[in-house]
Formats: sequence, structure tokens, C-alpha cells
Amino acid sequence: MTTPLEAAEPAAVQAAGPGDERPTSRGALRYALSKAGGALFSIAMVLVGTFFVFRLLPGDPVRNLAQGRNMTPSQLDMERRRLGLDQPLLDQFIDFVGDTLRLDLGTSYEYKRPVLDLIGERLGPTLLLAGTGLVIAVSLGIWQGTRAGWRHGSRFDRLSTGASLLLWSMPTFWLGLLLMMVFGVGIGPIPGIFPFRGIESVDAPDGFAYVLDVASHMVLPCLTLVAVVYAQYLLVMRSSLIEEVSQDYVTVARAKGLRDDDVRRRHAVPNALLPTVTLVFMRIGFVVGGAVTVETIYTWPGLGQLFYEAIKVPDFTLMQGTFLLITVAVIVMNTLADVVYHLLDPRVRSA
Repeated sequence: MTTPLEAAEPAAVQAAGPGDERPTSRGALRYALSKAGGALFSIAMVLVGTFFVFRLLPGDPVRNLAQGRNMTPSQLDMERRRLGLDQPLLDQFIDFVGDTLRLDLGTSYEYKRPVLDLIGERLGPTLLLAGTGLVIAVSLGIWQGTRAGWRHGSRFDRLSTGASLLLWSMPTFWLGLLLMMVFGVGIGPIPGIFPFRGIESVDAPDGFAYVLDVASHMVLPCLTLVAVVYAQYLLVMRSSLIEEVSQDYVTVARAKGLRDDDVRRRHAVPNALLPTVTLVFMRIGFVVGGAVTVETIYTWPGLGQLFYEAIKVPDFTLMQGTFLLITVAVIVMNTLADVVYHLLDPRVRSA
């Protein structure tokens, strides 16, 4: 006798018989190596683009650094030689690639400190802000996407989808400034509730009170991040679940008498999660970079703010280092997303 669980299995899984080909570990390894090769090629292209594109930016870093110091032309030339900017562009590029392969990202023009040290100091606040925002956005998006997709066409579906699309279409800087004005500064009868500058107060307390102080500073930037990105997870989850609801295995499971909640939770949702899992892996890469706009608006001392400060000079070594870290993280996470999706979905493995 066929159990309800067996009847509820997707058709693609039920159709597999003893004689069907199964993916081997060799095939999975070959697939992973091909993706790793593509990732290495992408990183190589990023190295080239990182070096040459930033040098198209207007401005002379030496003159900008010398503002207010009344340096003579000979002193400016000496500073260019010290920074290696007097060398031919090709020689500078070769030195940049060699140093990067040795994990030496150079010394910042403005801060006069190793770029790796500056990145290490700013990485923690970025991971805290962007990581918290990612967890909240994924949880909210999956929950709303599941409800909207399962009750497709309902009032909740229309309201949640419309609200998410509205927030997604808003420019991040505009939404951040709006939230800052309403809930930070205060407007009309609404008083300013949350701090909106930096990661901590000037007279920050110790212990658990310090944790609460940092959390209060995170509210507005985190809310801005979540409001802008959670629609991606909602829409992907909603679309995937609507597709799964129309599958035969869901109809059979319902005909066998399984409760609607069980069909959704145990069968439809796990299959619909696959595209969302891929999207989550892709977004993890962006966590390292944080959000340049959000960190700049709220002066959050993360990698995004550091990158913005480097652009203003322009500080070539600092821009190269931060941008390289962000892009490599995105490439690695995209590659892992492809490999994980290949392992999780039997339809992809057998293709």
C-alpha cells in the first residue's frame, strides 16, 4: 500500500527507477572543479578591472592629500615617487598583481597604514550590520513569500507583494534619509527615537548596556537594509511555491487526506526553497561588502564607509583592496550557490 508520504513525493523523484543513472562523486567533483575554474577566471578579470577602472576617476590623489600643506612642485613629485605613481601604468599593474598574490594589498595613501589592517578593523561592524539585516530579510521574505504563494490571489498576497515591490523600488539613499528624518531627528509630533550616527554613543557604557547602545544604533541602518532587499526573497519564494502547488504530487497528497498545513510544510515548501537557498548564498557574498550607501548615510564604520572615504581622495590602494575583497566574496559565494544547488536538486544533477 502506498503511504501518503510516498504519494506526496515529486514526480521527478517517483519516476526514478533502479536502472536510472545516478550522479557519481566523480561527476560532482568535475562539476565543482569546472565552477572553481570559472571563479578563478572571474577573479583574474576583477584584478584587471580593479586596477585600471579606478584610475579613470578624476582627481590627483597626491594633490588632494597635500591640501592645506603648501607643498612645492618638487615635494609633490617626491610624494608621487614615494607612492609609486611616477612609474608607467603597466609597471604599476604588474606590481599590484604580484603584491596581491602575496596577500599584500599595499598601504593606504590617506591613513598611511596597511590596507589589510584597515579592512580588518572595519570588517566586524559590516558583518554585524549586514549579517543581521540578511537574517531578518531572509526570515521575513520566506515567511511572507510562503503565505503569499500558498494563498495566491488572496488579500495578504496582494498587500504583501505590493508593499515589498514598493519598498524595493525606492532608492536606498532616499529611504535611509527618510527614516533618519522621521525616527532619528523627529518630525512634527513624532520625536526622534533612535540614534543615527556611528555604531556607539560618545559616552558609551560598559557591559550589557553597551550591547543595547550598539543595538539602538543598528535599528535605522538595519531597517533600511531589510526594507530594500527582503522583497527579493519574498518574490522568489512566492513564485517557487506557486509553481510547486500546481504539481501533481501536491494534488495527490491532498487527495490522500493529508492536512493542508502538512502538505505545505513537509512537501511543497522544502521543494520551493531551492531557488531561495541559491539567492541566500549569493547575498552572503554581499554581506562582506555591506551596503556602501547605507553605511555612508548613517556613518556606520564598516567597509562600505571605508570604500566611500577612499573614493573621495582617491586612495587607489584602499579602493583596490576593499573592492577586491567584496568582489571575491561575491564570486566565491556565487560559485558555492551553484555547487549547493547542484547537490540539492536531483533534477539539476540528472540534467
